[in-house]
Amino acid sequence: MDISQLVRVSDYEWRIAPFGRMRVPAVIYADQALILEMDQKVYEQITNVAMLPGIVKAAYAMPDAHWGYGFPIGGVAAFDPDEGGVISAGGVGFDISCGVRTLHTGLKAEEVAPVKQKLSDRLFSKVPAGMGSTGRLHLDAGEMDAMLRGGAQWAVKRGYGTAADLERIEEHGCMAGAEPDKVSEHAKHRQRDEVGTLGSGNHYLELQEIAEIYDSEVADRFRLRQGEIVVSIHCGSRGLGHQIGTEFLKQMVIAAPGYGIQLPDRELACAPISSPLGQDYLGAMRAAVNCALANRQVITHLTREVFAEILPGTPLDLLYDVSHNTCKQESHAVDGQSRRLYVHRKGATRAFGPGHPALPGDLRDVGQPVLIGGSMGTASYILVGTEQGMERSFGSACHGAGRAMSRHQAMRQWHGSDLVRDLASRGILIRSPSLRGVAEEAPGAYKDVSAVVDASDRAGLARKVAKLTPLACIKG
Repeated sequence: MDISQLVRVSDYEWRIAPFGRMRVPAVIYADQALILEMDQKVYEQITNVAMLPGIVKAAYAMPDAHWGYGFPIGGVAAFDPDEGGVISAGGVGFDISCGVRTLHTGLKAEEVAPVKQKLSDRLFSKVPAGMGSTGRLHLDAGEMDAMLRGGAQWAVKRGYGTAADLERIEEHGCMAGAEPDKVSEHAKHRQRDEVGTLGSGNHYLELQEIAEIYDSEVADRFRLRQGEIVVSIHCGSRGLGHQIGTEFLKQMVIAAPGYGIQLPDRELACAPISSPLGQDYLGAMRAAVNCALANRQVITHLTREVFAEILPGTPLDLLYDVSHNTCKQESHAVDGQSRRLYVHRKGATRAFGPGHPALPGDLRDVGQPVLIGGSMGTASYILVGTEQGMERSFGSACHGAGRAMSRHQAMRQWHGSDLVRDLASRGILIRSPSLRGVAEEAPGAYKDVSAVVDASDRAGLARKVAKLTPLACIKG
């Protein structure tokens, strides 16, 4: 990115004053090195977002921002429906409610080491992964709609987990306002055999060691102890979410002129929140959120079954589950006034600070666990939401490392088999049905997740609590 186009507010905040049709400024949170790594498209896309009707305060880009469809990945924007605010399918993304959940094992690394390979093999066998992967659940029309309405609550009622899990899931495991009848039959058809599967791309199930603690007080409240093992699951709404995004983007492009919306970029297709099309998309998107929550809940159950076989008595209690491709109606203070806004987070993680009523009662005074997934073979992080972050980015933080090169570029540079051997030599087991998929997700294809997390911490978006290093990774 051309740094001369930005005004430096601090070492970790950069501002673009409104110009042309921009209604609000654009703000990028990153250090100078990360800014220089960002492609120029991030600048173009975040300033385009700032042109959309009803946008409030600013358009934000997180430290892991990179080019996306319409919105940059790592983009955050809030819209007021009373001021003609819009909902954008491109501002949510295609993998609706892609997110991360982390489970406690209570086990030390040395207790897991003797069975690490067996655990990896059984998890790979038990949890379907890869492009087009299907699971053991087959949903008929009635069950499909029940899942889309109920999310993780639907899964728990059917024996996949416990009620205690729901207290540690965003939205208590079920997004209100889901409307399965707004989801096409084609989208439902794509999902009928995919609940309980990881899919492909950067999704994974990973055994991780808590390698470092940065905030011992918060870590104690999160039950994170150095040297213990956790399990993290990263996946979303699979084919259903992608189909919803594809279909509504087309509809929004066609409808925009009729709503008097002049799009700065066709990929920013949107509709007024209060319009019939906007409401239809919200109903379908919320159903996809529930699909993702159900998906991660079923995968959690399968993971628990494997641990029960190999390491009986392992609790696998849920620390938290949070998504990073959503649009949600939330209350935020703007110019000293509380306003109900529709907050788009595309490749950005919700990071609510202490005292927020949406948080579990036993964590409310601490703040929300913010789960940041690394790329294959690199560290992941757990942060905590802050009051500063609520003010600076509508309670949002980064979601991962962010790609530094395309999947095609990665495939030209790395071979999957070489990566598997290299990571194994470092004590990291990879299990994947696709060596091509491994090459596409090479660690070198991503930015430095530690630098991204440090920038989020120092910008005040969320505070570092713990660093996790991988021991085994089940990948699509």
